[in-house]
Amino acid sequence: MSFGPEHKPKPPRLPPRWFIRTAWYAHRGILRIFRGRVGLWPPRGTKWGTLRLTTVGRRTGRQRGVIVAYFEDGDNLVTLAMNGWGEGEPAWWLNLLARPDATAELVGGRKLVRARAASGDERARLWELWRASDDHLDAHAARRPSETAVVVLEPRPTE
Repeated sequence: MSFGPEHKPKPPRLPPRWFIRTAWYAHRGILRIFRGRVGLWPPRGTKWGTLRLTTVGRRTGRQRGVIVAYFEDGDNLVTLAMNGWGEGEPAWWLNLLARPDATAELVGGRKLVRARAASGDERARLWELWRASDDHLDAHAARRPSETAVVVLEPRPTE
């Protein structure tokens, strides 16, 4: 079957927002119940890993934890501020824009990090890294009204 030039492929389906949010809460609960022994994993090949990122709330000043997918780029950790491909920026990214110092909890321990948005050639290179793990990355990103930030978490010295 061939399609004419007017055919536009449908974007890949995403689960309903309530399901995505429930999965986030369940993942955090598993991590809490098993005290970090289950729920985090390192990236392997083109498969991303997960880390627990602790930021400081931009309004409350309280610590806030979230689990995000990541890849390693040398000593840096790289994630996407995608908010489940929904509208708006994720709260953790807004927190990092206000206060870029954070803690990343990985399978092998904790790292003190400083966040920044990748730009230019670096952003394009890191976007390709993510694209290798998700054939639908561009289609999912097109759902968002603004460009998805590629967040680089650089190691910072211990305090």
